[in-house]
Amino acid sequence: MRERWFGATGRRVPEIAVEGELDVEGALVLDDVSDATGLHVAHQHGTPVVVRASSPDDVKAALARPEVSTVLVPPERRDLLDLDLRELTYGTDRAAG
Repeated sequence: MRERWFGATGRRVPEIAVEGELDVEGALVLDDVSDATGLHVAHQHGTPVVVRASSPDDVKAALARPEVSTVLVPPERRDLLDLDLRELTYGTDRAAG
């Protein structure tokens, strides 16, 4: 399981977690990553940023942002915990190198 820093708390958290199963108290919880200024300001202040996601593309978009500490997926989408982010990002046709 890959982890990320939970803002400036000194705590590490899974990069993808099921909503309700991770303590996100004190975090800025967003439904998407469209507010780049808000993400940046929270990050600059050391506030953890948590983003909700319900599809592979939403997870990918959230984790592409370095400000995001963790992505929360709905309990009915536990399958998103097993995403192969490398595959999702780069695909299977990567040239060997």
